[in-house]
Amino acid sequence: MASVIFLRHGQAQNNVERRLTGRLPNVPLTDQGMVQAEYAAQHLSRMDVSRIYSSPIQRAQQTAGIVARHNNLEVATDERLTEIDMGSFTGMKYDDLLASQGDVLMRFYGNEAAPAAPGVETFTNVRARVLSMVGDVLASHPGENVVLVTHMDPIKAMLSTILNLSMQNLHELIIANGTLNVFLESEGRFSLGGLNVMEPSRLIRAW
Repeated sequence: MASVIFLRHGQAQNNVERRLTGRLPNVPLTDQGMVQAEYAAQHLSRMDVSRIYSSPIQRAQQTAGIVARHNNLEVATDERLTEIDMGSFTGMKYDDLLASQGDVLMRFYGNEAAPAAPGVETFTNVRARVLSMVGDVLASHPGENVVLVTHMDPIKAMLSTILNLSMQNLHELIIANGTLNVFLESEGRFSLGGLNVMEPSRLIRAW
């Protein structure tokens, strides 16, 4: 049995500001995000990880680097793990988006068109690139445990392929910063091994 372990990057400045930074550069981890990445790295050090791939975005690269140091591995970058392209919403705060556009993010998970947001990547496209990445990982590393450091929506895209989640379920589901989300593969079938796995003390705090 192989496992593909999706790790959401640690808390970054855009998370604190509740801002849709998308693929903008120079959005680093906060001090808390660094701590979260350290905790994740410690968990992974007991999971016999053979390979780490990361989104090219700075906050993911920083997280992956911390994990790599704990596990004596190198980080390979793959564009398929990148953050969604937020198009004309890039840089907006969530609250401002809701005030001006309504709950447009709900429509994103239903793959509905958002005419006021040219350039926003569709959820269908996110799912296609994530599944392409996972397929290549399984072919290249059969029977191994591989970590993919990425962002919330690519992880939701993977979840949506094995769980019958509604558009509202996907919208309301939070993948916390710095958490492990484990997918077990056997004979071409996936099962969910863990969701939002985190350092236990975080369970009683706000994510």
